[in-house]
Amino acid sequence: MSTSARKGAGTPSYVLVTAARNEAEFIELTIKSVVAQTARPLRWVIVSDGSTDGTDEIVKSYARDYPWIELVQMPARRERHFAGKAYAFDAGRARLESLHYDAIGSLDADLSFDKHYFSYLLDKLREDASLGLVGTPFTDTADTSTYDYRFVSIDHVSGACQLFRRQCFEEIGGYVPVKSGGIDHIAVITARMKGWRTRTFTDMVCFHHRRIGSAGGGTLRAKFKVGALDYALGGHPLWEVCRAAYQVTRKPYLFGGLVLFAGYVAAAVRGEQRPVSRDLVEFRRREQMRRLRKFITGRTRAQSRVSVSS
Repeated sequence: MSTSARKGAGTPSYVLVTAARNEAEFIELTIKSVVAQTARPLRWVIVSDGSTDGTDEIVKSYARDYPWIELVQMPARRERHFAGKAYAFDAGRARLESLHYDAIGSLDADLSFDKHYFSYLLDKLREDASLGLVGTPFTDTADTSTYDYRFVSIDHVSGACQLFRRQCFEEIGGYVPVKSGGIDHIAVITARMKGWRTRTFTDMVCFHHRRIGSAGGGTLRAKFKVGALDYALGGHPLWEVCRAAYQVTRKPYLFGGLVLFAGYVAAAVRGEQRPVSRDLVEFRRREQMRRLRKFITGRTRAQSRVSVSS
């Protein structure tokens, strides 16, 4: 770990990589947010993954004024899959090999945030050497939704913006290029398997401008894919039942939870091959069962206190 990353030292240095594919509608909001940061990155590599909608021109216009912004253009690809983000990130990271930095961030191209956002996250890394990955919740501006932290642990860090301590990112081997998705989630779980703490800090948020699931179809289709992904990443069946039951109470009411569970079951019936190791599956399931027991026992105790007081 570098000296600047230790507790009590100055603000750690950092770099950013953004994988962008046809993000002309929102990427300027992201660029303006990064440019306004009180702690700017040493370098920000924006990798255009075959964009055809004007994304490249927007990035170039800002790169002329801010030389620490760099555009990398990748050739267009016919097949659309989630592994593209991992490949694009690797292409961006390769442009940073000559730099000395303490942290590396993966930043989506449809976010906006406060000018102190990265200073805040960097301070968390500086204050706690056991933290390998940090982030914040995001608010979806389309419906003002965010995670429910009864079901999504603060140990999970959203893929919208993940800031890794460099040593942690190198130890997990970077992002795994899985076509079906979940590369951000795999990175978070692997970091904890390697002994690092991961943490979402809920007293700050970023704003997500593209409706979740809009890039690949409708909401119900997205729910089905989430269920299938839960199976692929080794989610425990009991956990999935509870997750589906919760989703029944969220929009789209009833159908969202049913379709999510159908996606999980369909993947299980097909016997789809999991893109992660057995060790990761077992680690994830142990975590889920601990969280489920904690939730159930905590709720039972709370109900007991109410009954005694009434």
